[in-house]
Amino acid sequence: MATTTSGIGLRRLQHLVLWVSDAARSERFYCDVLGFEVQRRYPGAVFLKIPGTPDDHHLGLFQQPGLGRPDERGARMYHAAWEVAELTDLVRARQRLVAAGALVGSSDHGASLSLYAKDPDGLEFEICWTVPGGTSIGTRPLDLEAELARRGISAPAGS
Repeated sequence: MATTTSGIGLRRLQHLVLWVSDAARSERFYCDVLGFEVQRRYPGAVFLKIPGTPDDHHLGLFQQPGLGRPDERGARMYHAAWEVAELTDLVRARQRLVAAGALVGSSDHGASLSLYAKDPDGLEFEICWTVPGGTSIGTRPLDLEAELARRGISAPAGS
């Protein structure tokens, strides 16, 4: 049965729930590095949200003691992507990810500029900025400083 891309009316990723080995450690990472805020906690679980949004939560972290690192060779989710509003936000995200030792890569996709990182359990995620009027070009190396200069934007303090 053929369907159209909007066949069931999907609009956006509403929330993501992850199994993690230590909910408190993951909470600190997602709050301190990415800026999420705690919405509520339960024994072995925490729900986080992006500050200033009306949504109940965007990320659920459920503790699963003894959980091993993800097997990159097995079927599993590859990554979730979180979008930032401004190119300077992407620069700040890079600073935080580098400081946390979490940054594992970056790419220019034409339609988006992306940073890739791993959380304390080794789960990969993407932080991206959508390029206004951008078109997909495949993947090439990301040069954030050149992107800022091309747009006449000053780098945020400390970058």
